[in-house]
Amino acid sequence: MQSINRTQLFRASCLSLLVTSLSFGIRAGLLNKFGTEFHLDKAALASITATAFYGFPIAVVVGGIVVDIIGMKRLLSIAFLFHLVGILLTIFAQGFWTLYISTFLIGLANGTVEAACNPLVTSLYTDNKTTKLNHFHLWFPGGIVIGTLIVSLFDKILSGHLAGQLVWQIEVGVMLIPTLIYGFLFSKLDFPVTERVSSGVSTGGMYRALLNPLFLFMFICMFGTAITELFTGQWIDVLLKNVTDNGILLLTLETGVMVLGRGFAKPVLKMVSPQVLLLISTILAAIGIYMLGTVSGNMLFFAAIVFGMGVCFFWPTMLGFVNTNLPNTGAVGLNLMGGAGMFAVSVYTIFMGRHYDEIVKQAGGSNATAGQQILHTTLIIPLVLIVAFGGLVIYMRSKNKTAPLKTAAV
Repeated sequence: MQSINRTQLFRASCLSLLVTSLSFGIRAGLLNKFGTEFHLDKAALASITATAFYGFPIAVVVGGIVVDIIGMKRLLSIAFLFHLVGILLTIFAQGFWTLYISTFLIGLANGTVEAACNPLVTSLYTDNKTTKLNHFHLWFPGGIVIGTLIVSLFDKILSGHLAGQLVWQIEVGVMLIPTLIYGFLFSKLDFPVTERVSSGVSTGGMYRALLNPLFLFMFICMFGTAITELFTGQWIDVLLKNVTDNGILLLTLETGVMVLGRGFAKPVLKMVSPQVLLLISTILAAIGIYMLGTVSGNMLFFAAIVFGMGVCFFWPTMLGFVNTNLPNTGAVGLNLMGGAGMFAVSVYTIFMGRHYDEIVKQAGGSNATAGQQILHTTLIIPLVLIVAFGGLVIYMRSKNKTAPLKTAAV
């Protein structure tokens, strides 16, 4: 353990997650361009987008199973190769299938990063898992902010000088820079074993812990929190295209709020427990989605702020809650949670893409309100989660009264 430099490992982990989030932010800004460039309808764009979301769960689940066997360093080497090939294929895409395959590879890379880095962070910081997971996952919205700004700035600077396709190829190519850096850094660093291995929990004990009713409950809730956060964010430009020309700026604002929120996770988690934070977050997310689907003009920016505050803590706090309260679930538990979330987003994205096209057809080719209708449908999910997390708060209070848990650092 003397050779383990946890600060450098944490920084390299953040950089690898930055590549993951850049792929989301840049792709969100390029969806409409892909549709125009390659003559793709919304259903086709949804299918392409969804490949990243189901490539992710495949990689994160498989990675969660093998990470204790092959080690986190080898797993991150695989992530690097997937990222490199996926980005290059996107740059040289020729149509639907090349975009489909390249996006799938990037999804595999993104899932492999999380499969290795989530257990890495909890192994490095066993005393404050939820806080450090929030700090690590700060780089997901952070990368989306950077990615969307890259698209906006490059469009303004280069669009008058270069062909449209060359502009977006350069925008995608930017992702190669942090990819090469994180690949180099991880190749030079020593890694610890996972916390489950170091604590002596058997493989059988880990899998038995996955049957705990609390884990199963959180696993199901992860479907809803992931859809609420990622589907809405990834499709915000498409859904609000006929309401505002500032869809990408709204995404940038929303994710900027998420960056700030996750950066202040430590004082927030000192004030409220993770389960109370999840309940508050769900209420704000529901209000934000309702406003995004209802208001117009400058009020959309306020709606984006509210929505960003709502979804800010979802992903890392869900993971931190599970790993803190059910530590025997180990890397597989962390990665099953992430896989569940991304799989749900992939299915929901395909379904909503087709539903969007159906609404447009029924309206005789007009899509003036299609985006708002999709948002109103999506609103049902956080409303259900309000009830679920309200029940979780009551359950945890009851559990602490009858059988107090050891004080768990967050």
